[in-house]
Amino acid sequence: MTGENMNTETSKQVAKILLELKAITLKPNEPFKYASGILSPVYTDCRVIIAYPEKRKEIRDLYIEAIEESGVEFDIVAGTATAGIPHAAWIADKLELPMIYVRGKAKDHGKGNTVEGIIEEGQSAVVIEDLVSTGESSINSVKAIEEAGGKVSHVFSIIQYGLDKGKNNFSENNIELISLTDFKTVVEEAQKMGYINEEEIEVVMDWIADPEGWGKKHGFE
Repeated sequence: MTGENMNTETSKQVAKILLELKAITLKPNEPFKYASGILSPVYTDCRVIIAYPEKRKEIRDLYIEAIEESGVEFDIVAGTATAGIPHAAWIADKLELPMIYVRGKAKDHGKGNTVEGIIEEGQSAVVIEDLVSTGESSINSVKAIEEAGGKVSHVFSIIQYGLDKGKNNFSENNIELISLTDFKTVVEEAQKMGYINEEEIEVVMDWIADPEGWGKKHGFE
């Protein structure tokens, strides 16, 4: 399945929240270097949302709206480590449902769990992410839940970059990705809010088309 987003107004609303809280920073002329070595004009840190009670409630309710509109049936809310955990907890609390979370890797002591909490054989979970780029961490979380006996058909995120690699990962694994907003909407709202100019938009959007080659194309390496 390919990624989907919420309606246009919701997408704009979430984009504005991310920009206002500086959860997303755009620097087309002074790119960030990721752990992978890739240069990027964008840095996203949705963790800052947890510092703002009203905004995190707003995001929680939009997550729930997206889940309900999807029509997915589920028993458990699953959060991805670490940024998806607080949002999953708030969603599970409001819906009065059990919650689990998925570690980035299995514990190297105790029971060696990857999935923390309780999930019974055959129970269905929705996975709560914050950011989806390549989709690899989301798919790994889905597989961990399935190995623990659960079932997953949907992943929900605050934002997705819309990279081809991410789209392909979800499609190949037959998982539906639904995001509250996407990178294109964030860039459009950033221009309206005066964060970047029209000339910089093309530079920023080039990164989505070719993340690995972007730095060289624009003379940063």
